[in-house]
Amino acid sequence: MDSSPAYDLGDISKAIHRISSQYLSETTNFDAEPVTKSADVDTANSLTQNYGTPDASPHKVDDVLTEAFEIFDYRTRMNHPCFFGFIPSPVLPLAWLGDVVSTTFNAHGGSRFQSSGPSAIEHTLIHWMACRAGLPAATAGGIAVSGGSMANLTAMAVARDANLPREHWHTGVAYVSDQTHSSIAKGLRILGFHEKQTRKVPTDGRFRMDVDALISMVEEDREAGRHPFLIVATCGTTNTGAIDPIDEIAAVGRAHGIWVHVDGAYGATAVLSTSHQSQLKCLGDVDSISWDAHKWLFQTYGCGFLLMRDQSLLTESFRTGAEYTQDAEDVDDIPNYWNMGVELTRPTRAMKLWFTLRVLGVDQTSSLIDHGIKMAEFAEQQVRELEHWKILSAASLAIVTFRFAPPGTTESELDEINREISGQLLAENIAGMLTTKVHGKVVLRICSISPALTRELLQRAIQAMDRVAKSTVSRRAAGA
Repeated sequence: MDSSPAYDLGDISKAIHRISSQYLSETTNFDAEPVTKSADVDTANSLTQNYGTPDASPHKVDDVLTEAFEIFDYRTRMNHPCFFGFIPSPVLPLAWLGDVVSTTFNAHGGSRFQSSGPSAIEHTLIHWMACRAGLPAATAGGIAVSGGSMANLTAMAVARDANLPREHWHTGVAYVSDQTHSSIAKGLRILGFHEKQTRKVPTDGRFRMDVDALISMVEEDREAGRHPFLIVATCGTTNTGAIDPIDEIAAVGRAHGIWVHVDGAYGATAVLSTSHQSQLKCLGDVDSISWDAHKWLFQTYGCGFLLMRDQSLLTESFRTGAEYTQDAEDVDDIPNYWNMGVELTRPTRAMKLWFTLRVLGVDQTSSLIDHGIKMAEFAEQQVRELEHWKILSAASLAIVTFRFAPPGTTESELDEINREISGQLLAENIAGMLTTKVHGKVVLRICSISPALTRELLQRAIQAMDRVAKSTVSRRAAGA
């Protein structure tokens, strides 16, 4: 048996240089990269058979790195400027570098004893973010988490503990809209709430929660002996970028003693835009806000935040104690993060965002955010000029939806046509312009937040989309 080391530090150094060269090459040569590359069944089987499990004998670092490059080649390039689906993650090279720095030191972010420097910076950065959102400086704070799903789950756990006595858990009621992110339903289920304990509030013509309907539901539930404890508003819905009337919803919460949480995983970033922050001026009226930096702040996964009006409520819900952590418990007035959320062991997630913001500054960050908004407005303008295309939701927070709708075609046929357009754009490696449903109709959707996206790239994608749409209709007519 060979017991010699499988590698030395020279191998690691060479691998680091190779990785950085590969990353920078992909980042600067988007046209040479597929928007998405999917492993079919045979390819996936080949990858798993060749590389899926460790062998008895070691392999060279460089050889395994080659294998890793091959494996990761089969992925959707979420940071490609022409990937418009979901909420893209257009990572800045700065964020990648900040992630490398954080990973290099591998600090345990659970307690100040283990990461006194990073914990102090994370605490300060999160407090700054909370204040930018308008939360009161004297009590505000929060925690870095893996993303919006964990931020929402954490907030809802605190809302339950703060607003709903245990004996009423079975009669508690949460209010969401028909545009609320699916992570809210999942989080409520994890917390033990039945589906019947969630009321889905309708939205208006702009996809915003109907406040009158919300009030009626709350009053109805109170009269029936149920216990309203949570309202979830959204700042930047995934489908259309809509912003709920947060000021009115917050007023309902105050009037009825109900916790108001804002899912701002996507849209809360607009508070850092000097041109658009006024749209979010009422965020400071709510109890908690989720905010993902791996969306519109261009960070690597996962980098999310939960911001709290009263940070102390986190420790009331999550503080625990153990003999083996007694030497690392809270120092001064800054609580350990392991007492503020689900995780005990956690990375110093906020440090990569800190790195990015320190280099860019607030003004340049604001410009990058504004760029995405302008690109969506430009896309809407371009689509409106095309024949037989209809805007389903106007540009809002860098999201716009539209649909090819030639006359003489049924609704079900239009749904099929728009799905085919999306699929063909991917097949031709033109754009990741995926579908969603708006008003029950299948639509195409652009989320244009990539700083690398230009008017020329966007115009080229839209022109190709129109070409594909016409050829799709012609092909279907010929085959009819």
